[in-house]
Amino acid sequence: MSRRLIINCDDFGQSPPMNQAIMHLLEEGKVSSATIMAVAPAFEEAAAWSARRRQPNVGIHLTMTSEFDKLRWSSLTGHPSLHDESGHQYKTVKEFELGSQTKAVVKEIDAQYQRVKKSGIVISHVDNHMGSLYGMETGRSLIPQALWKTTRWGLPSRLFRYIYVEDPLLGSLKNIECPVALASGLADTLGVQIPDYLLSHPFHILEGETYDSFKQSIIEKLYKLPEGVSETYIHPGMEDSWMLANIPDWEKRVWESRLPFDDDFAYAIRDAGVILTDYRYVQEQLKSPRLPAAFRLLRELMK
Repeated sequence: MSRRLIINCDDFGQSPPMNQAIMHLLEEGKVSSATIMAVAPAFEEAAAWSARRRQPNVGIHLTMTSEFDKLRWSSLTGHPSLHDESGHQYKTVKEFELGSQTKAVVKEIDAQYQRVKKSGIVISHVDNHMGSLYGMETGRSLIPQALWKTTRWGLPSRLFRYIYVEDPLLGSLKNIECPVALASGLADTLGVQIPDYLLSHPFHILEGETYDSFKQSIIEKLYKLPEGVSETYIHPGMEDSWMLANIPDWEKRVWESRLPFDDDFAYAIRDAGVILTDYRYVQEQLKSPRLPAAFRLLRELMK
């Protein structure tokens, strides 16, 4: 099997400096795709640019949380269970899982999709900001509701089929095998195409971390990439004085905007035999027969 990699830019539409970085990366073909936040302050700029270009690789970043102290946003539907006392979306996934009403979440998912669609964007796939729908904090998963909407839209999803044991986040979570099997089984049963693996890296700047050490850690992962289709995500942003002063670890976002243009990174992709791909490949090539998938899902549910 080949080793294919999707590099997705999360948080498109969050702020102008992020928009500038992501637009540049998409224009130069240095990344596979981006996912846009329908509720974020700079959505209209990102959406207008994407629609004008008929950009084929912009998906929707379903957003239920607003994590920064100095950069907040609210839901589109305005339901009180989707907001904290400030009137903005919750800062943490745990608060969202504990406070939100399921019907309100489903309506918000619909509203965000409709806003992106009406903007003229050709939506390529679906993913989720901060994993807020996955039940990682309290076990309250909204994956079935999200997958049901995704299959109605006829789009692939960021959910993944297998756990890469060396992944610093997913490989460290206990008892994750069963939830992943159930989620991927449900995706297959509903006809939602998904990648094989999701690969993470620390969002925050580690102690003593520099751009060069960060770059080296990513390059090392390229040589260890598992067979199949993997996705990894970055959060690129242009250097901006306000962001550097007010958004935690903004410097790392600047590193992530620089990395895809780095000659060492480009050489490593070629040398490691990694094929950059996108969600069109996932949708066309990773289809799973639905009836056998339903039987596999039933077996998982009966364990």
